[in-house]
Amino acid sequence: MLDVEGLSLTRGNTEVLHDIHLRLQPGQVLGVLGPNGAGKSSLLAALCGELAPSAGRVHLDGRALGDWPGQERARRLAVLPQVSTLGFSFSVAEVVGMGRLPHASGRERDHEIVTAALQAADALHLVERSYLALSGGERQRVHLARVLAQLWPGEPGTTLLLDEPTSALDPLHQHTTLQAVRSFADRGAAVLVILHDLNLAARYCDHILLLEQGRCYALGTPQQVLTPTALKAVFGIEVLVQPHPERGHPLIITR
Repeated sequence: MLDVEGLSLTRGNTEVLHDIHLRLQPGQVLGVLGPNGAGKSSLLAALCGELAPSAGRVHLDGRALGDWPGQERARRLAVLPQVSTLGFSFSVAEVVGMGRLPHASGRERDHEIVTAALQAADALHLVERSYLALSGGERQRVHLARVLAQLWPGEPGTTLLLDEPTSALDPLHQHTTLQAVRSFADRGAAVLVILHDLNLAARYCDHILLLEQGRCYALGTPQQVLTPTALKAVFGIEVLVQPHPERGHPLIITR
């Protein structure tokens, strides 16, 4: 579980985050939405320890994030950045296997987990391929499998942070990716995912944090947050919001 209290972050002379409070709960997916420059990626960087907050605190399982030894923290917290690149001709299996480096679970168990993570990311058919021969979307799914493998099987006490994991994907794989994320949370992991697609967030997230200029505009369920008033105020768009005819979650239609 990740607890954030009064988090503010200054970069240069600009305050990019101000007084953020949130809690990532086991078994739940928290979606982070906001326009470009709202502070979404800066928030993720502060939550994983890449950037030090100028005020407030981040605790992982009741312990300050910076107090965790690296290997121990890596067994509990995994991060998929917005851009992941490798310049070496590793096989897909080797790339996903990097997620197992913090563990000492043995070659046979690691192979089982790599296979399961690739299958969850709909990338098992790529296992023998060279990473450098993959398309952008295929690479993105391989990196998703890598962070899933790092925390597999996603039990309570593990936290997964994802920065726009669907950005390079076709519509089918946008859904398969978020279905994998949803399943990971259903097994007990706490998940934060940055998204741009409002309807994907409405379908797969339990709660949504709506950021505006580094501040929390709204935090709650999709029904509470994804309203015409909020989306007009934050994104400047006019929308209709209706219950999905089959699933019941909000369906956002641009006017």
